[in-house]
Amino acid sequence: MSFSKDSKQRLTAIGAVAIVALLGICAFLMFQNVNNNQTIAQQEVKIDEAEKLKLELEKQYYASLSELEEMRGSNEELNALIDQQKVELKEQKDKIARYIRQGKSTKNDLAKAREEMSNLRIQMDGYMSENNKLKADNEILVQQNGELNAVKVTLEGEVASARVMNEELVTAKAALVSQKESLESENASLSDKVNIASVVKVMSVKGEGFKIRKSGKVKGKNRASAVDRIRVCFDATDNAVVEGGLEKFYVRIINPTGETLAVEDLGSGILTSNLTNEEIRYTKVKEIDYTNEATEACMLWEPNTEFQQGEYRVEVYNKGFLAGKGSFELK
Repeated sequence: MSFSKDSKQRLTAIGAVAIVALLGICAFLMFQNVNNNQTIAQQEVKIDEAEKLKLELEKQYYASLSELEEMRGSNEELNALIDQQKVELKEQKDKIARYIRQGKSTKNDLAKAREEMSNLRIQMDGYMSENNKLKADNEILVQQNGELNAVKVTLEGEVASARVMNEELVTAKAALVSQKESLESENASLSDKVNIASVVKVMSVKGEGFKIRKSGKVKGKNRASAVDRIRVCFDATDNAVVEGGLEKFYVRIINPTGETLAVEDLGSGILTSNLTNEEIRYTKVKEIDYTNEATEACMLWEPNTEFQQGEYRVEVYNKGFLAGKGSFELK
């Protein structure tokens, strides 16, 4: 088969175009291959860097855990703080790990991962500083507690000694109180004896009724209706124990019905018995200048009232003790 000149020219043109097209395709494929190789290389670099960051993260994380565990001890507050810090470290590690995984395809994520790795170290340094401060504070507290316990032991010893001393003082005080009471009792007894010994006894206690006549003469009477006054006389005996001087004798006249003759305006009053502490009404006081010798004394009672018939009793007191007594009768 024969081709014309024009046909040959067209075939030649088509072949040239095909060759140029093939050359273009080859050139594009070659360029695409170079780009792919560069992309793969860059991707491999990213993967290598991500793996390095991952290994570095694991190393730093477990090293931090080890540092925290080394600080653990018997302090419950510090141990609780370490547990909380470990939880926060784990959260930070997981956050960085996510950036690393994403960083295999994105440079920004790798940069973020590196930044967070630095923050992790700063965070750990903060933990260590906080823990060291708490540990130091705890050691100070332990030392202070030790000192306080030592002071407490000393104080407890002093309190125990003071308690023993106090018990001894209480016992001694009780003994002294007992001795004092005994001495007071003895003194009271001796005082009573001295008082009794110093009483001036009286004898010959007599009573007699009298009446003053119109003429002014005084005559003894024994009829109650004819009597307007009573005279009581007694003999004060000698007593060498008593110092000389004024002595008071309290005369008590008791009528037949048992009543004490007494008028306050005429010198009557009340004395207290040194034996019974009983209050005793008396009729009148007779004072004498006592010279430690037997002395007669008389007292006149003029109540300006009628006297009853019957037996009258007379009691004479000195220094709160009954010194003597007697009786008389008015008919």
